[in-house]
Amino acid sequence: MIDIKNITKSFGSLQVLKGINLHINKGEVVSIVGPSGAGKTTLLQIIGTLDSPDSGDITIDGIDVRKLNQKKLADFRNKHIGFVFQFHQLLPEFTAIENIMIPAFIAGMSKSEAKKRAMELLDFMGLADRAKHKPNELSGGEKQRVAVARALVNNPSVILADEPSGSLDSQNKAELHQLFFDLRDKMGQTFVIVTHDETLASITDRTIRMEDGRLAQEPQPQDAPSEDLSSQNTPSQQNQL
Repeated sequence: MIDIKNITKSFGSLQVLKGINLHINKGEVVSIVGPSGAGKTTLLQIIGTLDSPDSGDITIDGIDVRKLNQKKLADFRNKHIGFVFQFHQLLPEFTAIENIMIPAFIAGMSKSEAKKRAMELLDFMGLADRAKHKPNELSGGEKQRVAVARALVNNPSVILADEPSGSLDSQNKAELHQLFFDLRDKMGQTFVIVTHDETLASITDRTIRMEDGRLAQEPQPQDAPSEDLSSQNTPSQQNQL
C-alpha cells in the first residue's frame, strides 16, 4: 500500500528526516511513536502528500506521487487519502452529515450519492440519530467519530491519523481505538497513526519507533536474526481491544 525509499527532509539547516525506508501493507494498522522532534508528523505529512521530501521516492497504492503535478496531486489526495487529526476540525456552521459530505462534493460525487454514503458511515459509527446535529451539539467522542466518517467518505486507500485520541477521555479513547480495528476488519482500511498513546501503540499490528529523524530498529525475538525495520513486510500478530 505504501512504499517509502530513502526519504529525506530538511527545514533550513535542520535535517528532520534522514533517509527513511518503510513499507506498509494494505490492511495494516501501524503506529508511529517517538519523542517530540523525532520527525513523526513530518513523515506523516509527506505520506499524506501535504509536504514534499527533499529526496527519495514514495509510492501509494501503486502511484508514484512525486511524479504528479499539483492538480493531479490534490485530486489523488482527495480520493486516496483520509485525514484524522487530534482536534476534529469540523466546520461549525454545518451539520454532522454535511461535514462528512464535503470531501465527496470535492471529488465530484452527486448530492444524493454523497448523502447516502455519509448516512451509511454515520450508521456504522452509531451516529445516525445525530446526522442533523451541528458540532456544538455533539460530545467530544461523537465529533471525532464524525471526523473519521468524513475521512472515509471517498473510500480512501489509507487513513492517516495524527494524535487522533489525544483530546479524548479514557472511555472515548478506547471506543475510537476499537473503531479503527472495526474499520480495518470490515472495510479493509489501512491506518497509519502518529501517537504518544502507548495503549494505542501496543494494540496496533506494528509499532514503528522514530528517533532523531530515523527509524529505530524494532525489538527482535531472541532466537531470530536481527534485520532492518524497512525489510519487515509482515504484520505482527494482531491484538484486539
